[in-house]
Amino acid sequence: MSLSTLIKTIQDIMRKDVGVDGDAQRISQMVWLLFLKIFDDKEKEWEIIIDNYKSPLQSRFKWSNWAANDEGMTGEELIDFVNNDLFPSLKKLSTTAGVSPHGKIVGSVFEDAYNYMKSGTLLRQVINTIQGDVDFNSSNDRHVFNDIYEKIL
Repeated sequence: MSLSTLIKTIQDIMRKDVGVDGDAQRISQMVWLLFLKIFDDKEKEWEIIIDNYKSPLQSRFKWSNWAANDEGMTGEELIDFVNNDLFPSLKKLSTTAGVSPHGKIVGSVFEDAYNYMKSGTLLRQVINTIQGDVDFNSSNDRHVFNDIYEKIL
């Protein structure tokens, strides 16, 4: 899938959601989702190249454990998880003592982030689109991040 198609597909799905109102909210929503996917891909790399790398995220909050399965959580279960478990936990990382620099970055990204989507089914569709189309550790896909940013703008 081309970058333009990827972004358009995500935006089209989000337009169906009553909670997402306008481009600013769509961009904000895409940012936190893409960030978690990228962070997950980077952690796979860090586990190989950094001795004794320890993730700042609890296992259940890693993208690969809650989002990567395209038939995983959906509907109200997914919205409840994102709003009441994932976000509160990730927001706390910016203020928790002893958190690694990687954890502080995650915390700062989520400090002002918000999940605007109300439909867990549509959120699952967005997650599956992101999961299936971009591997940020692939040398062929790394340039995509800059392209995504430019395309969104």
